[in-house]
Amino acid sequence: MSHLRALSWLAGLGAVATMAITAMPGAAEAQTYVARIGHLENPDQPRHKALVMVAARVKERTKGDVEFQIFPSSQLGGQREMNEGVQLGVLQGTVSATSWMAGFNPLVTILDLPYFLPTDSELAQKLRTSEFGKKLLASFEQKGFHGVGFWPFGFKQMTSNKPLDSLDVLAGQRFRVMASDILMAQFQALGASAVALPFGELYTALQNNVVDGQENPVSSILSMRFYEVQKNILISDHGAIEDVIVFNPAWWASLPQGHRDVISGAFIEVVPELQQLYKTQREAGIELIKNSGANVRVMSDEEKAALRAKAFEPTKAIYLQKNGAAGAELMSLYEAEYAKLTGN
Repeated sequence: MSHLRALSWLAGLGAVATMAITAMPGAAEAQTYVARIGHLENPDQPRHKALVMVAARVKERTKGDVEFQIFPSSQLGGQREMNEGVQLGVLQGTVSATSWMAGFNPLVTILDLPYFLPTDSELAQKLRTSEFGKKLLASFEQKGFHGVGFWPFGFKQMTSNKPLDSLDVLAGQRFRVMASDILMAQFQALGASAVALPFGELYTALQNNVVDGQENPVSSILSMRFYEVQKNILISDHGAIEDVIVFNPAWWASLPQGHRDVISGAFIEVVPELQQLYKTQREAGIELIKNSGANVRVMSDEEKAALRAKAFEPTKAIYLQKNGAAGAELMSLYEAEYAKLTGN
């Protein structure tokens, strides 16, 4: 679906829905609030399952006043189209990987810094809901979104044609990354080089040794079959992948405060269940990759600390350079919360 066609279709959908609700006898008295929420993942994926849980709890706790209609599998267009649809109000909400939000809100690239989140799931959730997390969510407001919360998606791992037996062997290797100065600086700090390539070209690039390796979560390594052409897998958990839940500000403002509280609470409440879904998926994925004959190594806590020590400050410097005073304020909040949670 093209960019303009998707927005036109969304606008038509919004108009039809509005006319239908207006035409219903007693609709105003019933105070029914319908939110169409789109996302990219398939119905069998954790994100969609968690959204279905949230929808059921919200409907029950608002006594049917709020109904979420969930559209998975890019039914409402690509993520950019859905983000713009939320800004325009023709789509009420979306759950988007923060990487898709960087073009709308560059402050969110703070999450790209290596080992930004604690790998302990409970500590990571405390950071998401801390004053830092609230401040980062609030930054979406001036970009045309109302942020409700962050959801864990997973962590990035490294794969390579070459050995990944230690941090030292990364030197000289070429890794594919998304087009991000922060991610490029991450690998440069480790003595490697980084090449920005489209995701759709990555399998062939790995197969033809255009690059030596890449970083992605286990689910992508599995679904894109990178393990077929990359026999060295390092479970490093070095990069957090987060979802952000956003709604159209006007739709959100139309809700009674009690309904807003129910919705925000439900998105936070399902996080442990969402984490368990991802954990189960990840463990099964690692086993499948091992059974394919790949060499899978889990990085030690000492190595993780060493990687963070090498790469965090250089990537932090780039983030601060690009995001000015607002970025510096967020970074200060983050460092205070991180130190409080981890003692580091």
